[in-house]
Amino acid sequence: MKKQLFLLLVLCSVVSAQALKIPYTRYVLPNGLNVLLHEDRSTPTVSVNTWFHVGSGYEKVGRTGFAHLFEHLMFEGSGHVAEGDFDKLLEAAGGENNGSTTEDRTNYYEDVPTNALELALYLDSDRLGFLVDAMTKEKVDGQRDVVKNERRQSYENRPYGLSEETILKQLFPSGHPYSWPVIGSMADLSAASFEDVVEFFRTYYVPNNASLVISGDIDPKETIKLVEKWFGAIPAGKPVPPQNPAAAKLTEEKIVMLEDRVQLPRLYMTWITPAKFAPGDAEMDVLANVLSGGKNSRLYQKLVYELQIAQDVYAYQASTKLVSQFQIVSTARSGHTLAEIKSVIEQELNKIKAEAPTQREVQRVVNQYEASFLDQLERPGGFSGKADLLNTYYYYAGNPDYANEDLARYKSLSVEDVQFAAQKYLPDNARVVLSIVPKGKTDLAIQPKTEAK
Repeated sequence: MKKQLFLLLVLCSVVSAQALKIPYTRYVLPNGLNVLLHEDRSTPTVSVNTWFHVGSGYEKVGRTGFAHLFEHLMFEGSGHVAEGDFDKLLEAAGGENNGSTTEDRTNYYEDVPTNALELALYLDSDRLGFLVDAMTKEKVDGQRDVVKNERRQSYENRPYGLSEETILKQLFPSGHPYSWPVIGSMADLSAASFEDVVEFFRTYYVPNNASLVISGDIDPKETIKLVEKWFGAIPAGKPVPPQNPAAAKLTEEKIVMLEDRVQLPRLYMTWITPAKFAPGDAEMDVLANVLSGGKNSRLYQKLVYELQIAQDVYAYQASTKLVSQFQIVSTARSGHTLAEIKSVIEQELNKIKAEAPTQREVQRVVNQYEASFLDQLERPGGFSGKADLLNTYYYYAGNPDYANEDLARYKSLSVEDVQFAAQKYLPDNARVVLSIVPKGKTDLAIQPKTEAK
């Protein structure tokens, strides 16, 4: 174990002394498709990673859930690929695939042996160019029901499941792209017509609104020929309408309560914070880990270990394109109220605002991030390998070669930077405080402040 740790430290120090890079070649096809190629011959595998630059934040009020619906429809057959054959063909070739949707983008990937690269490109190009040819009202209705059932399982019928939806409505003004959950609302999913769904696809799932990363055991010159062969004839779409969000800024503390079929009350404290890669984003990420990253963190030590008034506690910075969210969540132990927990959290936040965290605390978090980052660079594919990193940097930072700058955001932080971020972005008078309590036990919730006469 000590030898492994020593090797990791040596690796970190060697990489730190060099500029981190993920070498790539970029092409833009005449139809607007952005193609990024990264050669890595370490294993005989290739990752094909496609990002469509559309997520739930591009939907319309009253027509939400479309981006996530298409995550499902993309696997239901296209013009030249029968329903079910997408998975069968990839699995027969020894490959795997998956997809995911966020507020900002929809992602699909295939990890395949080198000799199956053209198969992956064929399958991806067919669903980009010919998905609508195979779409029917019956297919849309079938996947709509699947998504609605997923929503029931993850939201309506899950303990604390309505927390996210409730917080988003309070955190963002009506109509803001982040004011609804990625999965959409049950009413919107039910109301969407077949024509609505087709229009959404034709608007956003076009070559000029996508980026294709191919990473692994490839010859870049031969690979771009294959890309041109399979994607070159797909026509470009109309320019994609830009997002035009309403301002997202809280000017008060909002106290909200939900009664749920739960055994223990849970507290959520949420703030609006800087967007992904913006100044302040890394600081909030580090602060979250100082507060709750591991059993030696401040909030865990205080709430769970010392006072024993909470079952758990965690904080995180959810970084997204327009703005981010910083959230602290804690579940009370039996016999304790959320007011007790809120008071302790505020005390710990005030300590950091008054006195910067220690160098050791911050360095621990930065070291953990660096080790995780280097581990990510070891993986060519999947949801978090080099292929996905190139797409992430291209979309959010406008520069695929952003690895060095990304890591430098953390390594250059001082303890005062983290302190200043807490002071600036976590005010007491601009946040959403949600209590979820067992039905009939509203006395366990945070109570709204009463105005003095």
